[in-house]
Amino acid sequence: MNMKAILAMVAAVGIMASHSALAQDQQFVSIGTGGVTGVYYPTGGAICRLVNKDRKEHGIRCSVESTGGSIYNINTIKGGELEFGVAQSDWQYHAFNGSSRFEDNQFEGLRAVFSVHPEPVTILARRDSGIDNITDVVGKRFNVGNDGSGTLATWEVIEAAMGWSRDDLALAAKMKSAETAGALCDNKIDGYFWLVGHPSALTHETIASCDAKIVSAVAPEIDQLVADRPYYRKANIPGGMYPGNPDDIATFGVGATFVTSADVSDEVVYTIAKAVLGNLEDFRRLHPAFAHLKAEEMISDSLSAPLHPGAIRAYQELGLME
Repeated sequence: MNMKAILAMVAAVGIMASHSALAQDQQFVSIGTGGVTGVYYPTGGAICRLVNKDRKEHGIRCSVESTGGSIYNINTIKGGELEFGVAQSDWQYHAFNGSSRFEDNQFEGLRAVFSVHPEPVTILARRDSGIDNITDVVGKRFNVGNDGSGTLATWEVIEAAMGWSRDDLALAAKMKSAETAGALCDNKIDGYFWLVGHPSALTHETIASCDAKIVSAVAPEIDQLVADRPYYRKANIPGGMYPGNPDDIATFGVGATFVTSADVSDEVVYTIAKAVLGNLEDFRRLHPAFAHLKAEEMISDSLSAPLHPGAIRAYQELGLME
């Protein structure tokens, strides 16, 4: 073998070794979100976009998974199969405190990273359904959310507050959010609800496809529900946001939050928290639901679990916390 061939072989081995070292240095993290038609999925995508922009410097590669929603995400983070997830603020509270559906499955290791957009209870109904308010769904065909979703779990809370049972509905469908618009337009259901940031693509699709309407969620029982629980708040869906729905809609809701586990390293959480809050203007531009986010609210509002130490470090460096 001549010297030129030897040098070529040495160079090739060096390149392979450097590629192998680079692969070993990279750390992969996954974010659990929700259905692809909601806002959770693009929220995860927006976070990953900002993280992956500088992956050559920090070595973290972020990916998004479409999942069943809040409760699935929290349980899967607890099981170590996801590093991060988006979850409703109420289910963050219940998971950390071991209440409601987490009574026998408390997740004391749950940690908050930041909150994202508000999520009003959004009820859509066929115009011929006779549904004008949440109180009108009794006796109707209504989608209450798929198993494992924050939507279904929230329906169970509403059901208890209103003194209803599942038998009070003519049909209690358990479709995923992506299936609801088609079912409503095909007259398979009279209405559905979910908790979502606005504007939302599925809400617009439903209204545009079958002239549906958004209806209010107002009742004395709802007022008491909000008064009794710190993670709920009164909300309005602005009129004029969707065609044929000119008036503000009174409702209530939660906040979307970004969560992780105490077992995820401080460095990883620090990198992701800083990528988002350190580039908040860019993040706001990635979805209309993020347009009015404020850093000081993102690091405090709707967060029941303790902030992860990695997130605290990021916010201190950004001058958002002492």
